[in-house]
Amino acid sequence: MDERDSALSRLHEQRPRWQALAHRILGSAGDAEDAVQETWLRVHRSPPRAVDNLDAWLTTALAHTCLDLLRARRSRPEQPSGTELPDPLSVTPDTGDGPEDRAVLSDSLGLAMQVVLSRLDPPERIAFVLHDSFGMPFDRIAELLDRTPAAARQLASRARRRVRDAPVPDHDRAAQRAVVDAFFTAARSGDFEALVAQLDPGITLRADAGAGGGWEIHGPRDTATRALLFARPSSDVHPVLVNGGAGAVIRFAGRPGVLLAFTVTGGRIAEIDVYADGERVGAILA
Repeated sequence: MDERDSALSRLHEQRPRWQALAHRILGSAGDAEDAVQETWLRVHRSPPRAVDNLDAWLTTALAHTCLDLLRARRSRPEQPSGTELPDPLSVTPDTGDGPEDRAVLSDSLGLAMQVVLSRLDPPERIAFVLHDSFGMPFDRIAELLDRTPAAARQLASRARRRVRDAPVPDHDRAAQRAVVDAFFTAARSGDFEALVAQLDPGITLRADAGAGGGWEIHGPRDTATRALLFARPSSDVHPVLVNGGAGAVIRFAGRPGVLLAFTVTGGRIAEIDVYADGERVGAILA
């Protein structure tokens, strides 16, 4: 087996790993698939030559593809307006607080952190994800970004400071679920003050309705007013884990219409991310 075949075989065998890397950088499941496919084509056209570490070479090749995609996004003149949320890394059934559920939570990148990553400049995002999540040394990151190792380190450091500002979810997933259940109970009964009591004073609600539509609001009372729209008494609510944290899918006429992800910190909801585009929600859950 030559270098091309070895590289293509590794891409195929470890495709979930490469898609996870691309997803963390790009924030879109579809774009991540495109990035892995484009990397496959690149390897086919220009295979590695006598590399010592094939995984490191493939990681660099994929990251280069992701960087090209990020730069292409920034150069588009028709950037949509409104709130845009990244695709969650995972949405799974919330089956209880067994060992598997706790492992999912401990290993997941919280959605609040993923939102912060999506708002970083492309070089910052690349440097942070490759170093902090995938252990790539700064000298290799510097080559990819055409920077010095010191500059690459500084990019990751700036990103890390931004990420640290993101609220950290409470580790007890059962406690998260209890807060979210209380949130829905209060909303469905129309108990506005009980609903506000579940919210952190600094809460942020972000809603992405697709096609550039959406909003971002702050504060418990304004958030509670908007939240009532997503938790009507007739709502068919199904608990899920979004990136390992408490979430919910709201179905309309049996079809998923809204996905909500909650960041519970200190026993209160610090962030709510709402995916309100039914077509996108269906694709995320597929």
